[in-house]
Amino acid sequence: MRVVVTGGQGALGSQVVSALRTMGHEAVSASRRSGVDLRSGAGLEEVVRGAEAVVHTADTTSPRSYAAVTVGGTRRVLEAAARQPSPPHVVTISIVGVDHHPYSYYRAKRAAELLVEQSVQPATVVRATQFHSLAAFFARVGRIGPVALGLRGLRIQPVDIGWVGQRLAEIATGARPDGPARERDLTGPDRFDLSGLTRLVAEHAGRRPPRVLELPAHGGAMRAFVDGTILPGPEAEVGGESFTDWLARQPRRLRGR
Repeated sequence: MRVVVTGGQGALGSQVVSALRTMGHEAVSASRRSGVDLRSGAGLEEVVRGAEAVVHTADTTSPRSYAAVTVGGTRRVLEAAARQPSPPHVVTISIVGVDHHPYSYYRAKRAAELLVEQSVQPATVVRATQFHSLAAFFARVGRIGPVALGLRGLRIQPVDIGWVGQRLAEIATGARPDGPARERDLTGPDRFDLSGLTRLVAEHAGRRPPRVLELPAHGGAMRAFVDGTILPGPEAEVGGESFTDWLARQPRRLRGR
């Protein structure tokens, strides 16, 4: 089966490509490095031609590009797929809770979801919780010497990026829907509060866990992070490597997010 993966050289997209090839499928990585630009649509029509599925993982972390890439890129992928004689199944990745979260990036992800929901072609939205690396970043970013600052009440249930990539590959190559669809949310097996997460990450680095000063959330976006909006519901699919097992495989000095 020929499957195009947008953002195929990114953190998640590369996991999808690897999973597809292990499963015996033809995985085509589509990115600016291969001549495909979601911002303009250049090269998109050509790479989608003949594909049976498209896994759309390409995204941006720049607020200035949310409209052009996160939302506009999704629109262009759907339009390119719809123009094919036999439209491929488009599978897009989103985030748990985006329909109730005012954070600007999450609003953009929700707008991209709505494009899928309003389409008439085979297209599936898959939501996941935050990846392990982002959870570890949350645990490090507020540390100042022996003290760590954080949001009071923050809880997170991170998920293994490799498992999410595997599930996206399986969904793309499985039974295709007749129109727009939603799969079950994807999440990992462990839920943490900020203190527990901070302690684990500090111990992994060989440091004494800091004293966590939990500050009240101000503003809609911050409150949404602590009121459970980003947590999965009971119907979510749980799987992948636990955060503690993932952390044990990482270098002592964690970088990035």
